[in-house]
Amino acid sequence: MCFKKLIKMMKCLDLAYDLLTDAGAQTIATFLQENSSLRYLNLMFNDIGTSGAELIAEALHSNQSLVHLRMTGNKIGNEGGMFFASMLRINSTLEKLDLGDCDVGLQCLIATSIALTQNKSLKAINLSRPLLSGQQEETTVHVARMLRSNSSLVELHLGKHGMKNFGVERLCEGLYGNSSLRYLDLSCNNITYDGVKFLGKLLKRNKTLRILDLSANRIEDKGAISLSEALATRNMTLQALSVVSNNITDEGLVALAQAMQSNTTLSHIYIWGNKIDRNACVAFWELIEMGRLELGCTDVVPYEVDGEVFLAELSHGLAEHRYWAPRSAAADPGAANASLGILPVSEHLERQQRGSLLQVKILILWFFSLKMARLRNPSGATATTEAERDKRGDKGKCQKENTRELYPLSCASIMNTSCS
Repeated sequence: MCFKKLIKMMKCLDLAYDLLTDAGAQTIATFLQENSSLRYLNLMFNDIGTSGAELIAEALHSNQSLVHLRMTGNKIGNEGGMFFASMLRINSTLEKLDLGDCDVGLQCLIATSIALTQNKSLKAINLSRPLLSGQQEETTVHVARMLRSNSSLVELHLGKHGMKNFGVERLCEGLYGNSSLRYLDLSCNNITYDGVKFLGKLLKRNKTLRILDLSANRIEDKGAISLSEALATRNMTLQALSVVSNNITDEGLVALAQAMQSNTTLSHIYIWGNKIDRNACVAFWELIEMGRLELGCTDVVPYEVDGEVFLAELSHGLAEHRYWAPRSAAADPGAANASLGILPVSEHLERQQRGSLLQVKILILWFFSLKMARLRNPSGATATTEAERDKRGDKGKCQKENTRELYPLSCASIMNTSCS
């Protein structure tokens, strides 16, 4: 199988951290227009700017195959983000879009929210760390309006938005009428107890939210107690909660542990980075000892010194579960992340494509090195004289045929690996 055919049949392409510029984005855009099989494209943390974003977004106007695009860390700016917002009005195939840390602005966030009131295919979007000046929380009004009418979005990341209690209240108003969102990320904002009160009321009524990430806010003990009251009495759908680094002390952490004893649905909780003292250590040690909380479902592990229980940090957290991908029909339709029955794309690619993606990169490098060699010596492939070719005879012919067979075997091994 020739290299061009391999490229046309490729389903997954990982070009993260490859120093690609707008010139590279032009090649990628052309590839997206010609390719009808690529489903996953990772361009995170390259040097693609506004013009590159425009080219890629325009290519997606006609592309009917790409399902997941990661643009994370490319400084496309507000104007570049606007091109993707316009694309979402037209494209009906893309399901996951990552525009986190792309320096998008207020106009882009509003335009994206408006586009998602019409788009019925997108299931996950990351809009974390936009560049917002001053006290701009206007975006939450538009996001809330979108959530009222959107019935397809499952995962929404709004981390590092500078969101305060006003913004949380607006979002909760939108979520009262939403029946699809399962993963809400509000990490690294300025949410306090007054904002968590609205989330507590929402949890008492909402029946679809499965994951709530409140990491790195300022909810403190009052906020933790408000959440625990909602979880202990009314909510039986939330499965994962992160309150990492929220200035919570023993009082709030013990309340959350007690809520887990009465709430049998909440299976994942992340608490590291708070003021964990003796009572909290004992409370979570008891949850783990009785089997109510598994070590793989939290970010702490108990240990004992001189008869006293302490908690140490585990490197588990919600970040590793971002971007889910159903494990065919076997996936639980009510689940929301890897530990809950749905495999995240990152883990999916690691397990099924670690080898194939490496082979694709090696094959691409080989192709371009071969092309460069031919440019240096245009007659390199036919430099042998007639006499030398006659001398080699059939042996040379046999070697040539074997060389032709080498790369098709590599291509076959790549294409046999599923990427969907």
